[in-house]
Amino acid sequence: MASELKQLVDRCIAGSTTAALEFVRIYQGQVFGLCFRMLGHRHDAEDATQDTFIRVLKNLHRWDPERDIEPWLLTIAGNRCRTKLAKRMRRPSHQTLDRPIMDRTIEEQSAQQLGEEVDLALSGIRSEYRQAFLLFHQHQLSYEEIAQSMNIPLGTVKTWVYRARRQIIQKLEQRGVVNGRTPELRKA
Repeated sequence: MASELKQLVDRCIAGSTTAALEFVRIYQGQVFGLCFRMLGHRHDAEDATQDTFIRVLKNLHRWDPERDIEPWLLTIAGNRCRTKLAKRMRRPSHQTLDRPIMDRTIEEQSAQQLGEEVDLALSGIRSEYRQAFLLFHQHQLSYEEIAQSMNIPLGTVKTWVYRARRQIIQKLEQRGVVNGRTPELRKA
């Protein structure tokens, strides 16, 4: 797979539109997922995803083929999201729910509500904490990979992931979603 990826990247760098579309197709789900979790709005996540791929494709020649591409790509996506979040803080925004309300079983509704509560809690924590948390839990990167991709010390990554967990739990407790601390969420 590594040689296939290298060939695809080489074709992208050479200007192949087909290769660029294939590259986007391969990584679009991961990038959009991170952007959506960080930003909480479909439209903003789509914009950040597009910005990410524009930036990545322009700078693909800078990627070191000796390293995994996903941490590099997701770091760029996280940076695009932090930029959008900073802009959002400077202007008033209106919260809307993008998801359609559908007839679901009670279990599906409970799972969806919990997911929405976690998303809401995530949206209320520092963007650096959120990015580290999502890279660790959603994208399953190691602490070392996160430290490398975010260009921060390993200890800082561990602290940010821990603080994100703690703040999410506190927000869920405040909203009455969970009672007391759940041991599984506190583990590092």
